[in-house]
Parts: sequence; structure tokens; C-alpha cells
Amino acid sequence: MQFSIFKNQLSSWQGRSLIVGLNKYEIDSQLKEIDFIVEPNEIKKKFKNNNFEGEIGSSISLNILGHNLEFLSIIGLGDKNKMNSDVLRNSLSECIRKVIDKEEKIGILMPWEELNNNAIYDIAEILRLSSYKDNRFNKHRDEKINLKEIEFLNLENIENISFKEVEDICQGVEFARRLVAAPPNDLTPLEMSKKAIEIANKHNLEIQILEEKDCLNLGMGAYLAVAKGSNLKPKFIHMTYRPENSVSHKVALVGKGLTFDSGGYNLKVGASQIEMMKYDMGGSAAVLGAAKAIGALKPKGVEIHFIVAACENMINGLAMHPGDVITASNGKTIEVNNTDAEGRLTLADALTYASNLKPNTIIDLATLTGACLIALGNDVAGMWSNNDELAKELLEASLKKGEGLWRMPLQNSYKDGLKSHIADMKNTGPRAGGSITAALFLEEFFDSNINWAHIDIAGTCWTDKNKGLNPSGATGYGVRTLIDWIKSKEKV
Repeated sequence: MQFSIFKNQLSSWQGRSLIVGLNKYEIDSQLKEIDFIVEPNEIKKKFKNNNFEGEIGSSISLNILGHNLEFLSIIGLGDKNKMNSDVLRNSLSECIRKVIDKEEKIGILMPWEELNNNAIYDIAEILRLSSYKDNRFNKHRDEKINLKEIEFLNLENIENISFKEVEDICQGVEFARRLVAAPPNDLTPLEMSKKAIEIANKHNLEIQILEEKDCLNLGMGAYLAVAKGSNLKPKFIHMTYRPENSVSHKVALVGKGLTFDSGGYNLKVGASQIEMMKYDMGGSAAVLGAAKAIGALKPKGVEIHFIVAACENMINGLAMHPGDVITASNGKTIEVNNTDAEGRLTLADALTYASNLKPNTIIDLATLTGACLIALGNDVAGMWSNNDELAKELLEASLKKGEGLWRMPLQNSYKDGLKSHIADMKNTGPRAGGSITAALFLEEFFDSNINWAHIDIAGTCWTDKNKGLNPSGATGYGVRTLIDWIKSKEKV
């Protein structure tokens, strides 16, 4: 799909579908802009019949006869001084989904002069991501959408507008969505490593795939303990973006990469939805999706390392037992009291590896705990950090991109729950505060001088409802927040 700007007189625009945004207190003047399509008084009659007054979140769809226009969707923007971006996302998403299978081109007309360039880009991003479809594995559905072009009307007077960055970011989000939605027999650790190699080759990124023997030589006993229950070999992915100019900030992005999680001998049963554990690599999908976008955007002054310890958590004669004691690559011993708390074990070695690169910042993303989902639901991810400034920056980035995020406490007194009688620590604490003790566990595996944030996306990487710009299924959560934060670190 492409974005374009219609540069001729508005009255000469030709199209069959149009989305128009109206401010609550300026409806009359704004309707005059589309009087070449339909007489304003006729529209106002329909507004009155449908109680439409331009309130934020309200919308009305009209079938129009004449001027070749068949579908006119008008959304209320409310008071221009109190525009709510979340509600606008939902309104635009609903509009675009009504036409993606019907039209090849739609037009969009907004009071652009009241919006800055970032707001215009946000609208483009919303429209693109809301039209996403993934029917790769359903032969009865056409994966392709008919919509090929979104044309922005009355935008020619806005300076320095280019939609390339939006397209690059959206491709990263869509890539992450496709990874998460892929079934586990399609996206194995090997296939994930191949996807990473494709990204690296396309965007000239450095890449290293550590094999099982390499990880053994590095002492990654926690990661390999999880992986040994599967007949599929683990793949440790390390991809690097290096800017052309001098480096002012060095970042490591670490994603949990369980391409399938059976729970191991603590087998997932009942409400744990074992059949959905293909999305237990949502963190790695966000990291690789960000890598795809960053490779295209090429931010200045920021060196970024993308790290994924990919494997499966399965059951065979070699699988990790409950009660095993394993040793991570930083030398800490871990008593495994629950084989279904495997993600933190893979992250232990991945975080140690990242720490040894001596970055300024480490951010990890993981579908780590059901406790976080219970606490925050499906629209908000949990975030733990050892640095207030980093936490603030990530919260601001997530708010701008419409990805719910809430800072949670690193309650040090809860570390007592991780104490073991026979090892340095256990891999799980008591049920109460489970997402907090998981974050405290991770905190043991990197240099404490490094700024760190852990984002638990157990509830947000997948949705079963159409909401905002996320269609049902994989959301690609985290890609936009990471990219926005990285852009804030750019030094020209």
C-alpha cells in the first residue's frame, strides 16, 4: 500500500470512498470544502437524523449518489483543543476496515492546518496498520487486500511531508505480526534465524547466529537447559546496526524467543491455552520487527544490538526436570522449581550476553507472566526499570504510539521469594506478585550500572478483538514504542 498527496484542486478529485474529519465547533466551514460532492444542507439533515454533532469518537457513514462517490465516512474530532488520539485511532480504524475489501483507493480529508507533521504521520500509520490482513494459512480467504492507495487531500500546503518513514515503521510492525501469528511448525528457531538473516542481508546489518556448541562454550546453561527438551536445535541470534556517524548511545534490545512453550514437565493445562503458545515469542518478534524498521530508517548516532535466544520448551528424555539445578553464563546457579517459567531462564543468558557488550541501555520484551496479564489486562503492558529517566522516556514513547504501558515496582523485599536452599536462587517465587519477582529474577543477570527496562507483553502481543489499529490476532506490540524511543536518542 502506498500513500500519496493529491495536489490539484479539491473539486477535481476523483474517487469512490472518502473519509472526512470534522471539528465539533467548525462543522459549517469545514463542510464547505466538500460541497463539490454533496450539498452541505443535505449532509446536515443526515447529521440531525443521526444525532451527529462532531463529538470525538462519533461517526456517520453515508452512501452518496453522484460525483462517482459511493462511500462517505465522517468522523467527529471533537474540540480541536482537546483531540483524543486513542479515540481517533479507533474511529479511523473502523472506517478503513469498511472499505479495504471494496476499494483500491480512498481519500482522507482532515483539518490538516490544525495538526503537526507527527499527527499527520500518526494518521497515516493508523490507516495502514488497520488495513492489515494475514490469511496465509487459510485457502478459503484471499490474503491480499484490494486497497492499494491512501490519498491525502488538501495537504499540499503542509511542508516537508514524506511518508517513507511511516511505511518503514509499518513494515516492521507487520513483520512482527506475521512472526507471532505463524504456527509453531512454520516458525521454528531455525526459521526465525533465517528471517533475521534476511533482514540483515537486506539492510546491511551485521549478524551472528550462535549454534548450540557456541552457546555451550559461553556457559549458557540456563538457555540450553530449556532448549534440550526439544529435537529442534536452539538458535541464538545477534544482529547489529552500526550508524555511519559516531556513536553517542549504545542499546541492546533483547526479546524472548520461545517459538513454542509446552510448559515442559510442568505441562500447560486448562486455561493456560497451550494451543496458543506459538505467541510466546512475541518479544523476539518486536525486536526483529524493530530491526527491520531500523535497518531502513538508519538512525544517526545510535548503535543497536538485537538479541534473541530462540528455542522451544518441550518434553523428551533429555528435558529439564523440576528440581534441576542449572548454571547461567554469569555463574549464578538456579533451582528450577517450575519448568514453565522457562522464558526468564533463556533471558538470563541473553541479558548476560547483552550486558557483556557494555551498552548504555538494555530493554527486554517478553511474554513472561500470566500474572502481568491478570494485573493489567490485554491493553496495557507492564514495565519495570532501574532508571527513572528511561522509564519516563518509554512511557512517553508508548503514549505517543498508542501502546499501553504502565510502570510497575521493583519491590526488593520480594526477592526473598526467590531464595533457594540448594542454589543461588529459584526461577519462580510465590504466586503473589509473580510478575514482580520475575522482573527481580532478570535483574540478577546484567551489570547494575546499565540502564535497564523490562516490558512484559503477555497480555498485549495478541488480541481476540478488533480494537484501535490492531486487528484480531497478533498486534506487533512494542515495535512502534521501541522505534520512537530510539529516534529520541538520535544525534545528527
